[in-house]
Amino acid sequence: MFTPRRTTVSKFLIEQLKNSPDGQALAALLIDVTAAIKAISAVATKGALEGNVGSLTTTNVQGEVQKPLDVLTHEIMLHHNEWSGLIAGMASEELEQPYDIPAEYQRGRYLLMFDPLDGSSNIDFNVAVGTIFSVLDHGKDSVPAEADYLQPGRRQVAAGYAIYGPATVMVLTVGQGAHGFTLDREIGNFILTHPNLRVPEETDQFAINASNERFWEPPMQRYVEECKAGKSGPRERDFNMRWIASMVADVHRILIRGGVFSYPRDEKNKNGRLRLMYEANPMALLIEQAGGAASTGRGRLLDEQPQALHQRVPVVLGSKSEVERIEQYHREFDAGTDKPFVSPLFNERSLFRKEARA
Repeated sequence: MFTPRRTTVSKFLIEQLKNSPDGQALAALLIDVTAAIKAISAVATKGALEGNVGSLTTTNVQGEVQKPLDVLTHEIMLHHNEWSGLIAGMASEELEQPYDIPAEYQRGRYLLMFDPLDGSSNIDFNVAVGTIFSVLDHGKDSVPAEADYLQPGRRQVAAGYAIYGPATVMVLTVGQGAHGFTLDREIGNFILTHPNLRVPEETDQFAINASNERFWEPPMQRYVEECKAGKSGPRERDFNMRWIASMVADVHRILIRGGVFSYPRDEKNKNGRLRLMYEANPMALLIEQAGGAASTGRGRLLDEQPQALHQRVPVVLGSKSEVERIEQYHREFDAGTDKPFVSPLFNERSLFRKEARA
């Protein structure tokens, strides 16, 4: 039952941003994003009842086959935010170019980027999916060029995600910690339920797609092999592996319970798999705000300078000690001082090792 003492997302944002320049406008923008997330939650939970399973014959800019909900959630995000007068432009995973605000609407100073439905390949199986968003300050209300979006992640003024599972939970930051809100469907509002989330510095869990192991660089192979060796290996403790194949779900678990998530570069994805601007950067900001770390494996993720709107990047994020260990293994490998990794199955097939030692 709702009580007046419970903090809604609107009250929370007003309080957090009351002393920030243009804080009222940013709060209003995030409230609009929240409204879009509530609408997406409503359609996502209906699944096959509304014909939202299966695949379409169309693909997005990355060449990925679209699901009906990919298109619908994209439209929901656009239409809940284009009219507010708070946004100069938007960019989405589903569009090759940035979205221009229609001429009949006033422009604002912010740029909104989003992945409207992360993990959409899981829709048919009723596995948790989500929405990821990032907000940048354009600084003016003029029409932005694509180059205006290409800001490093450390310049984000807000970021967050929603996960649509047994409950709809939204986690966001405006640079003052990471905070979680649960949708109370009876009153139609998000209520603060997870204030000041903190990622434990130490962990015994890791999330990675192990089916790609033969394609990884040796530093990542070394790290995972050590984790799998458990108590009898160099780490001297047992690890559990988790992999949901939905970045939102995997990162949400890390924010709640700790762990490290990685989608590294490999022989198939030499620039990484995840998109920097609207997947990696917002998640990296949330993790850092919760006391964790986020890296490409060779440097801080939020310092990465974007070169293209849909640029891909290697991602390692989560508990700080594990991220630092993975970075150390990459440094040692690049310097040629790493501990040799020998796999009886893939030793002769590692393209990365041959190139690095040539």
